[in-house]
Amino acid sequence: MRNPLVEKWEDKLQKIFNKIDHILEEKYGNMFPLRPNRPERGEGVTPDADGLFDLGVSFTVGLGSQFGPGYVFRVKLATLRKVPENLIEQIEEEVVDLLSAELPEQFPGKELKVARDGHVYKIFGNLDLE
Repeated sequence: MRNPLVEKWEDKLQKIFNKIDHILEEKYGNMFPLRPNRPERGEGVTPDADGLFDLGVSFTVGLGSQFGPGYVFRVKLATLRKVPENLIEQIEEEVVDLLSAELPEQFPGKELKVARDGHVYKIFGNLDLE
């Protein structure tokens, strides 16, 4: 059985990522064909399981990380086409900006930060559930 406070926290976080996914799909979703096994936008179980963008987020205890525990995510595009590196960087920056703006709205009073941590991005800081 999961802690209801953890579930509430992660539901809020998932809502932020769903909102960002929607914004990215509107802006970039038609730029590249989807992988053959990828459902069209709106046809998957969750927004990260369909369309061009996969913004799954998961908790990590942070072993080996300079930032400690937090939530990690990667900006993945579900296409077989080569995506220009500068476009990937632009999209990643946009995700970080959108996320940084949304975190204080969903988690008022928490000092949460977003930074690159190796090959992923991490949300870290005050992860207190209350």
